[in-house]
Amino acid sequence: MKCRGEQVSLWAQAACQWECVARKPGNVHRTRDFQDTTLLDFLASGAAIGPVLGRAAGRGLGETILEAVEVTREAVGRNTNLGLILAMAPLAAVPAGRELRSGVEEVLLGTTVEDAVLAYRAIRLASPGGLGTAEEQDASVEPTVTLLGAMRLAQDRDTIARMWSTGFRDLFDVCLPTLGGGLQHTGCLEGAIVLLHLHLMALCPDSLIARKAGLMEAETSARMAGETARAGWPNRQAGWQALAELDRWLRADGNRRNPGTTADLVGATLFAGLLTGQLGLPSVFPWWTGEGIWP
Repeated sequence: MKCRGEQVSLWAQAACQWECVARKPGNVHRTRDFQDTTLLDFLASGAAIGPVLGRAAGRGLGETILEAVEVTREAVGRNTNLGLILAMAPLAAVPAGRELRSGVEEVLLGTTVEDAVLAYRAIRLASPGGLGTAEEQDASVEPTVTLLGAMRLAQDRDTIARMWSTGFRDLFDVCLPTLGGGLQHTGCLEGAIVLLHLHLMALCPDSLIARKAGLMEAETSARMAGETARAGWPNRQAGWQALAELDRWLRADGNRRNPGTTADLVGATLFAGLLTGQLGLPSVFPWWTGEGIWP
C-alpha cells in the first residue's frame, strides 16, 4: 500500500498527464505541438513535479513551489507549468485526513513572507511570458507581504491568483461540478476534460491570452468557447465545426492565444478530483469512445 505522499505524487502526475494529452483547443496535446514546446516537454514536467507535490504537506508552500519550478527547468529547460504548480501546490499541501476545501483555506492562510520570497524566486526562474509589472509587490523585487497577500494584490489580473484569494472557491463550486457534468454527458475522460476546458474559457477570459495578446483577444476566445459548447460538442456536427474553428483561431499568430491559464485550471481540477475521490486510479472512465474528426 502506498503512503499518502506517494499517492499524492501519483495523482499529481496523472492529473498533469491527462490534462496535457487531452485534445483541448489551442493547447499542446497528443497530436499537436508548438514550435518551441512539445507534448514530451509537458509529460516530463508532470513526471518531475509529482514527487515534489507528494512532499508538500508539512512544508512551506514557497519551498514546494520553488522546488517544483527548479525540477521542471532541469527536466525540460523552460517554463511549461508555473501556473499549474501554483494551482496544485496548495491542494497537495493539505494534510492527510483533512477535508480538502477547508484544508486548502488553512494552508493559504498559513503562508508567510518567506513563502512569498521563495515563490517570487520561482516566478523569476520560470520567467513566464507576458508577466508585465505591478505597482505593488512586483515579482522583480523582494516581497514584504505573505504569499497569500501577494496573490490578493494580483487577483484582478491573474486567474490563479484570484483562485488563491477566494480559497479556491471556484474550483469546488464550478470546476469540479462541471467536470462531473462532462463525465456524465460524454461518458469518457477526454470528452469531460475538453468540455471543462470550453466552459472555463467561456466563463473567464484566459488571463495568459490577456497578458500576451490583450483583453479583447481573451474576450473573443471566451465568446468562441461558449459558442462551441452551445453548438453541441461532441454530439452535433455543428459543435465539431465550432471546435475546429476555435482551435484554428487560437493557434494562429504563433500560438500567442494559447489558453494556458485555462489548461492550468483543468489540471488542478483533475488533481482535486483525484484527491476527493471524484476520479480514481485505475480510471473507471474510458479515454475517448465517440466519433468525430479532431482538429
